[in-house]
Amino acid sequence: MHLRALKKVKKDVSLHDPIGQDKEGNEISLIDILEAESENVIEYIQLNMEIEKMQDYFSILDKREKEVIIYRYGLNDKQEMTQREIAKKLNISRSYVSRIEKRALMKVFHEYYRNERKG
Repeated sequence: MHLRALKKVKKDVSLHDPIGQDKEGNEISLIDILEAESENVIEYIQLNMEIEKMQDYFSILDKREKEVIIYRYGLNDKQEMTQREIAKKLNISRSYVSRIEKRALMKVFHEYYRNERKG
């Protein structure tokens, strides 16, 4: 008991202590961030930077794909939502939201980069 009391007083921090939640609502710790592959972090940052430029290509998406992308990334003055929040709003599963998001992003990326190579 004495050791537990000391731990609380000293405010020891573990790399495994929870620090928040990811976009899907899963608990994350500092070790999760430190262990993340830098490529994934870079891809995520690039995605956020490019998403604004790629809105011109959203016309190739169907209604559901547009809706998921708009909610997911907080476009058109909408608040950014987690996959779970979108799933609840659209009355579909979180995994289905994930599949729709990935499919839509691949379609937009393909169109965007195809046009970038032309110009």
